[in-house]
Amino acid sequence: MWAEIELVTGGERISRSSEQNGLQRFLANPLVKSFIAYSIFRAFYGMGILIVTYFIATSENNPWWYSLVFLMFSMVFSRVLFRWIKNRRATKEPSIE
Repeated sequence: MWAEIELVTGGERISRSSEQNGLQRFLANPLVKSFIAYSIFRAFYGMGILIVTYFIATSENNPWWYSLVFLMFSMVFSRVLFRWIKNRRATKEPSIE
């Protein structure tokens, strides 16, 4: 049979299997899933926005305020895009009831 590994931390014994179950339950929480998805989305989208904004701001052909308008537009657009991705993902996942 499988032997359970116990960790001793600060005088407490924590079994490895209960630690894994706790982590799995934590990651299965819809709020945590949404937070992780949003963080990943913001990381990639944010990097793209910074690159585009840099090129707009350093272009000699465009006035400086073009980059501000682009940033304001991207704030609204990112919320709409993420909401669409989230709704699309929610319709693909089977509901557990």
